[in-house]
Amino acid sequence: MNKNYSKHQQKIIKNYYENRDSISLQRLSELVTELYLAEGKARERTWKYLDSVLPKLGLPKDRIDHLRKKDDPKLLASLVEELMAKG
Repeated sequence: MNKNYSKHQQKIIKNYYENRDSISLQRLSELVTELYLAEGKARERTWKYLDSVLPKLGLPKDRIDHLRKKDDPKLLASLVEELMAKG
């Protein structure tokens, strides 16, 4: 790590990277809820966020494209369950 960071900052950075997958999974869960409620431009904005979160969880582009094409929050909710079972 960069020596310019204090010990406290280094610990925060280290913890973030150690927990990045669970942070992304939590964000995915929140986005699924938002997608259930969103319509129109808000729904498109939610999908843009999903497009940034899903690759971080290791999902292949073709699966992300399939989820987006279906635009079904139930499929994303199932994905959250699947990923939680793996973790």
